Amino acid sequence: QTSRVNQTTCAMVNLLRREVIETAKTVVIKVGTSVLSNEDDSLNMVRIAALVDQIDRIRRTGRRVVLVSSGAVGAGMGLLGLKERPKDLPHLQAAASSGQAHLIRLYDDCLQAHGCRAAQLLLTANDFRTRERYLNVRNTVNALADYDIVPVINENDSVSITEIQFGDNDQLAGMVSNLLDDSILVILSVVDGLLDGEPDSPGSQVISQVADWDERLLSLASDTQSRRGKGGMRSKLQAIRRVVDVGENVILANGQHDDVLDRVLAGEEVGTLFLAQGPNVPAWKRWIGYTIEPAGRLVVDEGARKALCKSGRSLLPIGITQVEGNFDKGAVVTIADSAGTEFARGLTNYDSRSTAAIAGRRSPEIESILGEMLYEEVIHRDNLAIL
Repeated sequence: QTSRVNQTTCAMVNLLRREVIETAKTVVIKVGTSVLSNEDDSLNMVRIAALVDQIDRIRRTGRRVVLVSSGAVGAGMGLLGLKERPKDLPHLQAAASSGQAHLIRLYDDCLQAHGCRAAQLLLTANDFRTRERYLNVRNTVNALADYDIVPVINENDSVSITEIQFGDNDQLAGMVSNLLDDSILVILSVVDGLLDGEPDSPGSQVISQVADWDERLLSLASDTQSRRGKGGMRSKLQAIRRVVDVGENVILANGQHDDVLDRVLAGEEVGTLFLAQGPNVPAWKRWIGYTIEPAGRLVVDEGARKALCKSGRSLLPIGITQVEGNFDKGAVVTIADSAGTEFARGLTNYDSRSTAAIAGRRSPEIESILGEMLYEEVIHRDNLAIL
């Protein structure tokens, strides 16, 4: 009887996976450096060819594919004869710039064999921080789909510095997935999925499905990373959280299996499926709430929190009890309750100095305090995303 129950449960999970795949119009694939590299840090040509073969089969189902690919630094290390990842920025950037040219050429060569081409997009965090540049990225990706070209996206490691880095390509992949509607993110790593125990423990098993996000999932993650890549499981979970919160699904699977994407597309129970948490969030509010890093923080009282969360109201100055950070008009800021818990983000109508001056005051007082009243609200409800 137990066996029959397990088989029924497995069948239900597979049906759900098939539904998740079939409803996705875009498949965003993130592939890590360790997946693409041999032990000597050279690129694994066989695996790249197998990856592209599977991408072509996904394309032929009518879905578009966007590839977020690491591997530039690893490829450069192999080309430059380096035994370990450079520690200083100039040599790291040299490895990235030399390796990126090699990496994109390989993708393009493999795609040409299927009658397709690759397009290279090298991005930094600044491309997501301003609305105009964010839309330019999205418009470019959408236009490439019109020409049946596969975008190959990577962080621009050759020029990135700390201030404009994503941290790793897991975060970049999450942002790219949020950029596109009706997408599924597939993260290919060197692990079989999220494990319920220590990676090296013989009793650890893959968690097939995560239906409800719980912060305790982070306790299952290790900060350990490969010697080639920058991310670890904790980083992947943070990126996954970014995607499921806006109503999209994610699969984390082992990219060292050369048929992994075929199995994902078939709805097989491979890796860990992270299900969307709640309804699909509109693109405009994805950018506000889940893409750009906040420039400051507003702490509000309980009345303001209820007005924002329960009644869909705008944030008025009278509800603000504390202003933190130095930000300009139009910046994205965090909104937190009196306990310090973030519950929303929004675009502010006033800079930090003006906001602090009118905090706790009624809207009719704004003009007497600032000399003019451009807006009655500090954040309009149309520019607000409840998290």
